[in-house]
Amino acid sequence: MGSAMSALLIFLLPLAYSPGPGNMIFAAMGARFGLAATWPASFGYHLATWAVTLAIGLGFGAATQAAPGVAKGLLVIGAGYVMWLALGLWRAGAMRDGDVRAARPIGFGGGMVLLLFNPKAYVIIALMFTQFSAVPGLGVLGIATVFTLNNMLAFALWAALGRRLARLWSRPDQAALLNRGLAAMLGGVAIWMAVA
Repeated sequence: MGSAMSALLIFLLPLAYSPGPGNMIFAAMGARFGLAATWPASFGYHLATWAVTLAIGLGFGAATQAAPGVAKGLLVIGAGYVMWLALGLWRAGAMRDGDVRAARPIGFGGGMVLLLFNPKAYVIIALMFTQFSAVPGLGVLGIATVFTLNNMLAFALWAALGRRLARLWSRPDQAALLNRGLAAMLGGVAIWMAVA
């Protein structure tokens, strides 16, 4: 099991830590609200990750392949949701002291929705089960749990990076530039999602 687990982690490393919808959103939330404010969304996202990964691993993925229009619809909705978040971040500019109470990060339910419309997650899950479902000692539950915990760490690192950048760029003009840079990257991810 040790070598199988190592192989799974090596497989997941570049996939989970590379820029994607979830990572960019958590970096932006970390920059805007701080690391602690990202936890509710992270728990929602990762509870949904674990459940969806289990469902796909237990065969739900094969059932959805029979209706490809559903998958395409989810992809389009997901791209729209990510673009909506990007536009909100772009318009946000710099956060002033009074804005902190009025603005809110994505919560638990929003985190769950984010996973449901994140095509990168589904691609990784499908690839992961293609490569590791027949490996002795891992099992669907083990794969789903390792995948989920690894993603939690990746999101925490992206949120911490976003927070660190926000501290380095603390002047209002710098903060607005950071928000717009993160929004542009998030918008790029939304476009990629729509054409993928």
